Amino acid sequence: MGIGPQNLGSPGMSSKSHPCGSPLNKLEGEDLTEIRKEPGMSNAGKYPGVTKFAGPDGTYPINTIDRARSALSLAHNAKDPGAIRRKVYEAYPSLDKDKSKNA
Repeated sequence: MGIGPQNLGSPGMSSKSHPCGSPLNKLEGEDLTEIRKEPGMSNAGKYPGVTKFAGPDGTYPINTIDRARSALSLAHNAKDPGAIRRKVYEAYPSLDKDKSKNA
């Protein structure tokens, strides 16, 4: 058994393998290193098997409501926090407190 909800480090997973559908499956080495230097991009490409993101280049995963909540709380670190919030609220309207108050 691996570590965390993604089972990181589980037996049988090659450290060089890339999941199908990963937004960064073509980016490696220097390209990925450069992307991770940008604000809010330090975890780019670190979510194997996840295909639903609020941020660019595989950042701010929102494949579950818990991850969507996390994306909202970390959006202030992004280059465009408003874009992260909009994508989260589009995927999970119940998290948008402003709209739920007016409903």
